[in-house]
Amino acid sequence: MESTHELKTISDDELLRRLAALLHRSRRTEADLVAHVGEVDARRLYAREASPSMFAYCTEVLHLSEAEAYLRIAAARASREHPVLLEMLADGRLHLTAVAKLAPHLSLENRESLLTRATHKSKREIEELIAELAPRPDVPAVMRKLPERRDHSDSTRVGPGGAATVDPQLRPDAVEAARLQVIPDAVAVHPAPGHPRPTVVEPLAPARYKIQFTASAELRDKLERLCALMRSSVPDGDLAVIIEHAVTEKLASLESRRFAQTRTPRPAVKGAPSAGSSPATRHVPAAVKRAVYERDGGRCRYVDGQGRRCTERRGLEFHHRYPFGYGGHHSVEGVCLLCRGHNSYLAEVDYGRTAMARHRRSQRNVVETAASSPPPVKGVGRRAPLVRSGGA
Repeated sequence: MESTHELKTISDDELLRRLAALLHRSRRTEADLVAHVGEVDARRLYAREASPSMFAYCTEVLHLSEAEAYLRIAAARASREHPVLLEMLADGRLHLTAVAKLAPHLSLENRESLLTRATHKSKREIEELIAELAPRPDVPAVMRKLPERRDHSDSTRVGPGGAATVDPQLRPDAVEAARLQVIPDAVAVHPAPGHPRPTVVEPLAPARYKIQFTASAELRDKLERLCALMRSSVPDGDLAVIIEHAVTEKLASLESRRFAQTRTPRPAVKGAPSAGSSPATRHVPAAVKRAVYERDGGRCRYVDGQGRRCTERRGLEFHHRYPFGYGGHHSVEGVCLLCRGHNSYLAEVDYGRTAMARHRRSQRNVVETAASSPPPVKGVGRRAPLVRSGGA
């Protein structure tokens, strides 16, 4: 194994080449590992090692985590019926999570078509594929109060035989403050303070999702007020419809401010500025923002040497193809959308890593200085108010 110091001495291209080679070997090793898990499971050799089950053997003897053990056992059992899964694991067409999720839905009849559709898909895309194969009904919109937080010191009680047991109602995942759980058909997740939970977006059927979050009492009150105000347009008070309306309006407001999206745009800017008319500020005109956003499809425009385009749609920034600091223009042809990572990367390409590192340090110093400075005293350091004379 190479040390961190040795890795720092190799070129960027060599580092990427080595990483790809290591990943290729790792995938083949993973497929072999899954095959061995399957054979040990089939022979029930875990019993010889004082383990009651294959899961216990993986966690207690092989020291895998619960999640690692579950994924490998599920993949191993599925691969004994569908050996092609091991080949797809080895060459990277499928990952362990995909195999585990697809296994209950695989059959000899649908295997070829289903695995073709699942090739190189993310976990979320696999879940959407499964929701299409086995759709579930919509969940009802529910608004209920969660249990009050209780003292953990009282969470144990004496069970039969004098053994201490834990009240199942007092598990960390069941204990919350007096907060509300809103479960409409399509809402975002907000973790409760003290017990952060991962975002849960569960596909139910094609284009239908169950998403739930924990809300404050203030948000509950706002939702009830919004339901009352929208009773004429949403008579049944469906939370999913109401929240979709609210999100749509907020999204339109943010896109208008960030990307100059509007229902009545001014005429688009045509062509590049004339020579010698370099802009005085970095502010990109609204018409240019609209044209660039539409052309780039609201997605990062960076394309690598193999023709792969970045998939990021969040945190997009307007980037000057010819650096603004070197005289770049605010033209539709000279501006594109980039994600924050690629905007920073191209800035290092244009200005150099050393210069950008120095710039970032200066920016941090400015922010830290502003945060540590005392608030300005009223009337000090400001221009005196304009005094008007004359009559009323």
